[in-house]
Amino acid sequence: MTFQEGGSFGGGRVQSRRGGAGGRGMAIGGGVGGLGLLVILAITLLSGGNVDPGALLGGGGEPGSDSTIGECTAEQANTDRACRLSATLDSLDTYWGPTLRKAGAQIPEAVEFTSAVSTACGSASSSSGPFYCPGDETIYLDLGFFDLLTSQFGAQGGPLAEMYVYAHEYGHHVQNVTGVFDSSDRRGSGADSDSVRVELQADCYAGMWAGTAATTKDPDTGVTYLEPITAEELAQAIDAAEAVGDDHIQRQSGGGVNPDSWTHGSSEQRQRWFTTGYQQRDLAACDTFTAADL
Repeated sequence: MTFQEGGSFGGGRVQSRRGGAGGRGMAIGGGVGGLGLLVILAITLLSGGNVDPGALLGGGGEPGSDSTIGECTAEQANTDRACRLSATLDSLDTYWGPTLRKAGAQIPEAVEFTSAVSTACGSASSSSGPFYCPGDETIYLDLGFFDLLTSQFGAQGGPLAEMYVYAHEYGHHVQNVTGVFDSSDRRGSGADSDSVRVELQADCYAGMWAGTAATTKDPDTGVTYLEPITAEELAQAIDAAEAVGDDHIQRQSGGGVNPDSWTHGSSEQRQRWFTTGYQQRDLAACDTFTAADL
């Protein structure tokens, strides 16, 4: 997915935190047992605050230094992950602006970090994967996660695959401020649980944004954010949704598929709900809580 030539994105949207080297490492607990990093990521990946990553991973330590991502051109956003994150959030801010204003809410904060980070949801390490913390209304991620997504989860990768993750986490902020979090029980698990419905709805919201990003104009420049999505780019995003399906991650861990433990939905479900949002571009179409068939 390519940012439109002539685009420019102001700095300061994303904080960069560089954690100290003194993180405590991985203290596996919470019933995870010895299934390893893949299952830990399955629990915390794109969690939307369902799980405190620090409780599972023992990541900690105060950040070593703070800065912000500066102004980026479209060319930089197309080649540099940090700029791509900042530019994508700019696009998401514009797309979700009317919904957030109606809810009387602000845009979410965003932090990219290395090593470890402290949040209102607890301390996390890089191994926790991207997550949204409702306590401080902030998206957290280590940009190196996308290398793990390809090397351990088998995803194709690509810019739109990364943007899908950003848009999914932003979707959790929309859910938080519009009351979805308050009205759902996000503590349970299972194929029909509210936890899965929350996650699939965030996938659908990500699809809504992707479906309109090539026609949404930056109010500061009058330039549309993105060029039209190609079939190859769309396939990359759908492939990323498949890679983070609960059933796929369970197979990757070497175990059997157990729908009773799902918290995010199957690969097929995640692909389908992203595609629903992409094609229909309507909040009502993303109502996973009234859907008879997930």
